[in-house]
Amino acid sequence: MLSLFGRTGPRFCDRQSRRSFLKIGGLAAGGLSLPQLLRAEDRAGLRGSRKSIIMIYLTGGPPHLDMVDLKPDAPAEIRGEFQPIATSIPGIQISELMPRVAGMMDKFAIIRSLVGAEERHSSFQCSTGRMFRTQPQGGWPEIGSILSKLQGAAASPVPPAIDLSMHMEHLPYNLPGAGFLGMAHTPFKPSGDAMSDMVLNGANADRLDDRGSLLASLDRYQRQVDQLAPLARDNFTERALGILSAPRLVEALDLSREDPSVRERYGKDDPNCLPYSAKGYQAHMSKFLAARRLVEAGARCVTVSFADFDWHGSNFAHGRKVIPLLDQGLAALVSDLHERGLDRDVTVVVWGEFSRTPKINPNAGRDHWPAVTFAMLAGGSMRTGQVIGETNRLGEVAVSRPVHFEEVFATLYHNLGIDITRTTIPDLNGRPQYLVENQAPIAELI
Repeated sequence: MLSLFGRTGPRFCDRQSRRSFLKIGGLAAGGLSLPQLLRAEDRAGLRGSRKSIIMIYLTGGPPHLDMVDLKPDAPAEIRGEFQPIATSIPGIQISELMPRVAGMMDKFAIIRSLVGAEERHSSFQCSTGRMFRTQPQGGWPEIGSILSKLQGAAASPVPPAIDLSMHMEHLPYNLPGAGFLGMAHTPFKPSGDAMSDMVLNGANADRLDDRGSLLASLDRYQRQVDQLAPLARDNFTERALGILSAPRLVEALDLSREDPSVRERYGKDDPNCLPYSAKGYQAHMSKFLAARRLVEAGARCVTVSFADFDWHGSNFAHGRKVIPLLDQGLAALVSDLHERGLDRDVTVVVWGEFSRTPKINPNAGRDHWPAVTFAMLAGGSMRTGQVIGETNRLGEVAVSRPVHFEEVFATLYHNLGIDITRTTIPDLNGRPQYLVENQAPIAELI
């Protein structure tokens, strides 16, 4: 894996600093260098579309009954401690902890009847739309990797897929990667303090020509892996260096360039929002803003994980801390997209791998509940200001308009201008695979 070492910080047992590296894809698998990644990406072809997706992944299973599907008339052991409030759309209510989103409900659509969740603490289904148990050889690719394959970069050298999520201690929460599409389509992941990594320990564009050690390290890595000849300084090497120094990408990640009033609207990062935040489950409000800046710069898919919702205990104490932060970041992001005229091209999807039990357990928590969950969507020229589906009076099951995960993915692809009835990608055996199976976009939204 390509690592560019920068300034020091707290070190791990491998003597590397938490803030000292920037990983470009997953180069360890297959021994690919960054220039080789770029060669592989060129084979995918480019299209002119500037449509994109921002995915907010709520790790751990967000509780629908405490966020978007409250049941105030249910028994106390079901309804919990939070009250519903009116929204800007008459007849639609959501949690009192989400007043900002409630005030702009016309810009959101809520699916209250999302079904088909696997009971796995994993980002897999949210990022691929597929069932984990159905994987072909090499694994299903996440949506950002598919867009990399089908559409390439919208604005070179900004990578088509970018993962802003922190590394999470529970490994399946971290995005699954490119699967059978290969490392050429692995999302670009700035690690730690993104801007500290991107400046390459103080090197500016003028000094890159003198940084022979960068290419030398790539050469050494190649020799160690498969004894290939050292890299030539060809066009793809130039492009690789360009990614690391590209003004468009660096500036998108440099939030100091943003209007202070806009930054304030997004709120302040809370690295201690949960007792176990040190394990990678933090509320980085700035990443909502970074996601907007990256799609504006040309990224096709940006993913952000937010905090954690695996609240088997202290559900309401944690909810009072985490849900208002999500409310602020999400409202800021969607209003920002509208104000900048990006709402027609950028689709926002917010969801987790499953939901939490209607019945509260003795530890004031909610346990795993895959029977029904929810999603929130915005932008993408969709018909927002509505709720799709309904659960029963206890929030246990969908009683009207069940929506499957793959239907949401079909909608995302539709918003991107991709024809799911005709578009395929080849797996490792050369067999064409459709992007979704036997599902159509959600008619209520398009």
